[in-house]
Amino acid sequence: MQKSVFSHEQIILQNLLRQIRLDAGLRQADLAERLGKPQPFVSRFESGEKLLDLPELRQVCQALGLTLIEFVRQYEDTLTNFPHSVSSGGIILKIAE
Repeated sequence: MQKSVFSHEQIILQNLLRQIRLDAGLRQADLAERLGKPQPFVSRFESGEKLLDLPELRQVCQALGLTLIEFVRQYEDTLTNFPHSVSSGGIILKIAE
């Protein structure tokens, strides 16, 4: 069995960013436009091909309509609620309202 190159925490991060974007009703192209970046930029960080640094994560959060602190709280809550089994192949997270 092949081991994932992504850590559990990285997969949570990718899925959470994707889910927040979808919950906001945005396509990757819409988010990219808000960021002033090409659409593949969004695709790459959602797939884990590109890791965001802190300033980039903050910009993505702002483009999604939340603060970095709000995002970190959601991330920590998600880690608590999904401590081990998270699929990188699909979205399985639902953010509590």
